[in-house]
Amino acid sequence: MSPLFGIVLISVMGPIIGSAIGVLRRPSERYICNMICFAAGVMLAISFLELIPESIAFTSIPVAVVGIAVGSLVMYGLDRLIPHIHPRVCTQEQGRNLHRTALYLIFGIFLHNFPEGMAIAIGTVTDIRVSVAIAIAIGVHNIPEGICTSAPYYHSTGLRLRSFLVSSSTAVPLLAGFLVARYIFRTIPEDVVGFIVGATAGLMIYITTDELIPSSCMGRSHATIFWLMVGVIFVVLLGLI
Repeated sequence: MSPLFGIVLISVMGPIIGSAIGVLRRPSERYICNMICFAAGVMLAISFLELIPESIAFTSIPVAVVGIAVGSLVMYGLDRLIPHIHPRVCTQEQGRNLHRTALYLIFGIFLHNFPEGMAIAIGTVTDIRVSVAIAIAIGVHNIPEGICTSAPYYHSTGLRLRSFLVSSSTAVPLLAGFLVARYIFRTIPEDVVGFIVGATAGLMIYITTDELIPSSCMGRSHATIFWLMVGVIFVVLLGLI
């Protein structure tokens, strides 16, 4: 199997697995917290140990810094324009239409997943191991999101298969972002690649600090933080491969 095919498969399986769980049986809150914290550790380690140094190597420190700032501001802008689901917000707010809320969340995730797909492709420009780690982290943190979109849609419609398919469709922009980024990197100079790699680091740091770590802390267990360390160690050990 081609490494690129495996990377794409890992990333798109997150929304699909989460969507299936959401219409079948929801796992425990602690298990979800641990998964999210592991993904946070992987994404932070990849950003600081791999992407930022690679960005500087491709271009320069000032350009890398601007890229990091731009990446984080892009994700902030997306969150302001289209509020993104946080895995801890899986319950219906009083007085809200559950079906409309589920569709809104699915639409929000759809748009947020495109830059995540680009982040996976950017890893292939630096090192195939980086791309694998990013795909695993994004796939893992998309599982709770799949649960939180398919479950309310299913409960509001009673249509199990339709709920699964609609929620699973959030994997499409992941694939689209991956393919677009792969094509772009074949046609642009190294300085621009360095800027985009830095922006990807900023994007991932924003997602981790704004979404993953706060969501994982909802478990109120000190043991959860060790899963973040497991994610960091996982990335470090990739250097042995």
